[in-house]
Amino acid sequence: MTAVLSIQSHVAYGHVGNSSAVFPLQRLGIEVWPIHTVQFSNHTGYGEWTGRVYDGQSIDELVQGISARGVLGGCDAVLSGYLGSADIGHAVVGTVARVRAANPQAVYCCDPVIGDVGRGVFVRPGIEEFMREVAVPAADVVTPNHYELDLLSGTTTRSLASVKDAAAAVQALGPRVVLTTSLVAEDTPADAVDLLASEGGRHWRVRTPRLDVAVNGAGDAIAALFLAHWLRTRSAADALGRAAASVFGLLQRTEDARSREILLVSAQEEFVTPSRTFAVDEV
Repeated sequence: MTAVLSIQSHVAYGHVGNSSAVFPLQRLGIEVWPIHTVQFSNHTGYGEWTGRVYDGQSIDELVQGISARGVLGGCDAVLSGYLGSADIGHAVVGTVARVRAANPQAVYCCDPVIGDVGRGVFVRPGIEEFMREVAVPAADVVTPNHYELDLLSGTTTRSLASVKDAAAAVQALGPRVVLTTSLVAEDTPADAVDLLASEGGRHWRVRTPRLDVAVNGAGDAIAALFLAHWLRTRSAADALGRAAASVFGLLQRTEDARSREILLVSAQEEFVTPSRTFAVDEV
């Protein structure tokens, strides 16, 4: 059975971080070992929350405890998302090295959370540099949004050609696979949004209808789903098509219900048998 060590934030109410990534992985039959970097009552978008932030040492202690069970050799991938501090980031990258020492075939999927269009950079000072200089070079798979792709590549992209060049520049840092989400290029229709998967010098695009839904956690879910399918097929094109279909179905159900939280549980069949699929075009 495939096993993934997921190091992310966690909320008791709602779905972001591990609260968004763990269940889709489990629904697809993957064993998940979650380690929380924070534990909050709810996501911070509500304006108020309770809970606490953990540090790098607490992550190291938990990984040591898992290692003591003698199971790190059975870990197939490490998945990380939002990093509250560079201290936590170094603990994550250290964990990746430890897992790879036990299983040289293990991969690292990094969702390089830095910022987004309209919000700009929203992480603490130093995190953007840590992502570009440490985390992304250590990763096999990265899943930036369009805004983050530009930051990581040091460019401003508008055309599809420039996006492909930016993805190649990020691959040159180390990752073999780049999934660019929330992509809006010059040829993207106003009523659509694109996703682009880049691997081995080739690029594939999926275009889905733009939905009128603003929720947290969708990026965490698509990173997990893309990783799950890529682990099984080692095909960025296949993983892209499957992950895009599942997340669109999840968000469509969420929009229909006018929910502030993604309907991760009630829409769970979308992870296994998406209600709608989309063409995967090589571009």
